[in-house]
Amino acid sequence: MPHTAEWEVRLYLFEDEGTTKARAVLDTGNIGGTPLTGHGVAHRNPADTDVPEIGDELAAGRAMHDLAQQLVAAAERDIEGMGAAGTGQDTRPAFGWPL
Repeated sequence: MPHTAEWEVRLYLFEDEGTTKARAVLDTGNIGGTPLTGHGVAHRNPADTDVPEIGDELAAGRAMHDLAQQLVAAAERDIEGMGAAGTGQDTRPAFGWPL
């Protein structure tokens, strides 16, 4: 059966004194459903040139990564709630910058 849905993600960025914070909010459109919110932070080294776009990119990417992990965890809980086995996938990154 065909299924079409539209989910909206709002991304909020806040920068102050070399620290950028991001909040990504996913609204799945479910009536009464609670939106998922991801958070991300980026800190500029005081010795680095002030380029706000880099902080925006890092904080936004980290917020969306956090949101994605929450969405996968919610799906796995739903799968297990249906009596099926989980995906068994480890969603943690094997390498990369610490969050």
